[in-house]
Amino acid sequence: MTGMRKILCLAMAMTVGCVIACASDSIAVAYRVGLTLNTGGSDFAPYYIASNRGGTVSQQHSALLSAALSHELDTTRRLSWGAGIEAWAGYTSSVCYQRYDAASGGWHDNAQHPSRVWLQQLWLEGKHRGVFLMVGQKDIDPGFVNRALSSGDLVMSGNARAPFGARAGFVNYQNVPFTRGWLQIRGEYGYYRFNNTPWLKNHYNYYNSFITVHHWFNYKNIFFRSNPTKPIVVTIGAQAACQFAGTVTYYNGGEVAKVVEMKPNLKAFWRALFAGSGGENQGDQAYVQGNHVGSWDIAIDYTFKRGDVVRAYYQSPWEDGSGIGMMNGFDGLWGLEYRSNTHGLVTGVVLEFLDLMNHSGPIHFSYKDMTDDEHPTGSDIGHKATGSDDYYNNYCYNGYQNRGMSVGSPMARSPLYNTDGYMRFTDNRLRGFHMAVMGEIGHQLGYRAMLSWRKSFGTPFVPHLSPLKCTSMMLEVNYRPSWLSGLEITAQLAHDHGRLYGGDNTGALLSVVYHGNFTLKR
Repeated sequence: MTGMRKILCLAMAMTVGCVIACASDSIAVAYRVGLTLNTGGSDFAPYYIASNRGGTVSQQHSALLSAALSHELDTTRRLSWGAGIEAWAGYTSSVCYQRYDAASGGWHDNAQHPSRVWLQQLWLEGKHRGVFLMVGQKDIDPGFVNRALSSGDLVMSGNARAPFGARAGFVNYQNVPFTRGWLQIRGEYGYYRFNNTPWLKNHYNYYNSFITVHHWFNYKNIFFRSNPTKPIVVTIGAQAACQFAGTVTYYNGGEVAKVVEMKPNLKAFWRALFAGSGGENQGDQAYVQGNHVGSWDIAIDYTFKRGDVVRAYYQSPWEDGSGIGMMNGFDGLWGLEYRSNTHGLVTGVVLEFLDLMNHSGPIHFSYKDMTDDEHPTGSDIGHKATGSDDYYNNYCYNGYQNRGMSVGSPMARSPLYNTDGYMRFTDNRLRGFHMAVMGEIGHQLGYRAMLSWRKSFGTPFVPHLSPLKCTSMMLEVNYRPSWLSGLEITAQLAHDHGRLYGGDNTGALLSVVYHGNFTLKR
C-alpha cells in the first residue's frame, strides 16, 4: 500500500468515526437539480461562460443535467459531519485536436469532448471544535477573493474541477490563543489526485514536448487576520501548491526520446511540502522536486458604519525561490472590491489589474548547476540569477491545469484551447484588467456584468511575434420567481473579441435550477 493510500484510508476511518460519534436522529439534506444549455459561434464557449465554473461548461454546444445532495457541517456544534455528491450528464459538442501517428508518419484530426457522465464532487467530512477532516472530491475555496466577481484566485480559482484526496484544517477562522480575539488563523493542508490521465492521453499530440501522467498534487494555505469586529481588518497569508511524482514521456518528431519515472514515495510527499532537492527522482534532480506554485496574499478591509465594506487586496505569485523572495517586480493581482450591506441596484463591485510580465526576470542561472570535471565546485562565476519563473509551466509537468482548465487564474489562457495538442500554457506573460458589478432589480431579478481586456506576449521562452489581445464581456440576468420558492432561471450573453482565443465568439447560456431542503429521520 502506497503512502497516499495509507493517508486516505486513515483519513476515511477517522472521518467515518466522527460521523458515527455525532450521528443524530434527524439529518437535514439540501438538494439541487438543474438543466444547463449553451451555444456559441466558435469551437469553445466564450471566456466568461466557461471560466470559474469548475470545468463544467467549456464546449461550443452543451445540454447538461446536474443533480446534487449535501448535508453541511454544523459549525455551532462541537462534533459535526457533512457529506455530499454532485453529478453531471448530457451532450457536449466535440473539438478536433491534432495528433501525430508515428506508424503512418502523418497528422490526423482527433475529435474530443468531455465525458457524457461525470462526478463533479463526492465527499465525506467531520469536525471537532474548530478542526475538520475531509476525504473525497470537494471544491477548494481559499476565500481570499470574491468568486462571484473576481477574475480568479492566482493559485486555486475554482476554474477547474476539484481534485480527489484528503485534507485537514481549521473550520473558518479560529482565535489564536492568548491574543484575546485580536488575531485569528485559518488554514488547511491536503494531498490529492486530479485523475486526469485519460484526458491528457486523449488530447496530447504525441509529436513534441512531453506528457506527464499519474502525478500527485499537494495544496496548503494559511491566513492570519486581525479582529474582524473592528472597522479595519488586515489579512495576510500564503498559498502553496505542488504537482509531484508521475511518469514523464518526452517526444521528438513523433518518436519517444526519453521516459522518466518519478516515484510517489514518502520522501516525495515530504518534499511536496517544502521546495527542496529532487533527490532520487531523475526528473527533479537538477532543480527542486515537483512544480511549485504559490502566492503571498494581503488584504485590508474597511467597514463603514452602515455595514458596507471596501476591500483592497494583492496577490504576489511565485514559482520558486525568486518569486518567494518577491523579486518579480510588479507581478500580481491587484484588486479593489465594494460589498453593500443592503439590497439594491449595486450590491457588489470588483476592479482588478493583473500583471504577469516580469516572471522574476528572463534568466535562470546557478553556478552550482554547472559542476563538471573542469569545475568540480561549479562555475567560475560565483553568482546566480534566479529568474525565468514561467508561471504555471514546468520543465516536466503539463502545466498547472486539470482536464485542460487552469487551476489558477483563467486569465492565463488554459491548455484546453491548444488544439495543436500541446499540453502547457502558451500565454502566461500578459497584462490586463477585469471589472465586474452585480445587483438586484426588485426582489425577483438580479444581474451580473463582467468586462476584461488582456494583452498576451506569449511565454518568457516562446514569445509571440506580435501580442495577442482579447476583450471579453458578459451580461447575466437571474430570475427568482416569488410564486415558486427555490426556482432560479439564469441567462447569460457573452462575447469575445480578439485573436487570443482564435477570433470573435458570441455565445449564450440558459440555466434552470431548482433547490430545496428535506429532513431524513431514523
